[in-house]
Amino acid sequence: MATFELYRRSTTGMCLTETLDEMVQNGTLSPEHAIQVLVQFDKSMTEALETQVKSKFSIKGHLHTYRFCDNVWTFILQNALFKNEDSQENVGRVKIVACDSKLLTQ
Repeated sequence: MATFELYRRSTTGMCLTETLDEMVQNGTLSPEHAIQVLVQFDKSMTEALETQVKSKFSIKGHLHTYRFCDNVWTFILQNALFKNEDSQENVGRVKIVACDSKLLTQ
């Protein structure tokens, strides 16, 4: 299964990367094992989002910036409203990065 490395920039991914870096610097983990952990993290995040997330929501806001480069869409919204069937949340500024999952099977 091919994966994107997008989730490494999430809060969880950044914490994992920092922890792995510390472990490599301390000599408790080899760089090769750290890379294997990151690759597994990418696979696990992709699988979890595909199989376990069932909720849907809508997003409305002012589109500040958008970009399409290397089959990756990036949107920056201001005054965004995230809404699902149970609740809604206003966010001052949000960055959304979206990739075509069909590219993973090529």
